[in-house]
Amino acid sequence: MNLKELLQKNEGTIVDVRTSHEYQGGHIPGSVNIPVNELLQRVDELQELKQPLILCCASGGRSAMATYMLKEQNLTCVDAGSWLSINYLLSQNVETV
Repeated sequence: MNLKELLQKNEGTIVDVRTSHEYQGGHIPGSVNIPVNELLQRVDELQELKQPLILCCASGGRSAMATYMLKEQNLTCVDAGSWLSINYLLSQNVETV
């Protein structure tokens, strides 16, 4: 299932891996903020979230790193790149509903 389908079907959990300061400046409503440098310490918390984890950040670099790290921990996740891309796809879904 691709990212657009995951979002349309409300599958998984959006996890924003930017810093809390960046997250406070704007984010996807309902997303969870866990900075990339805290991911491995919070694996138990991540395992409790509805999977797949849809990982985003500012431009895609940290989400790609987070995807690699979490797949190594046997978590199901998708690298969604920029949170603004997800926001755009979600806005498209609103128009079709």
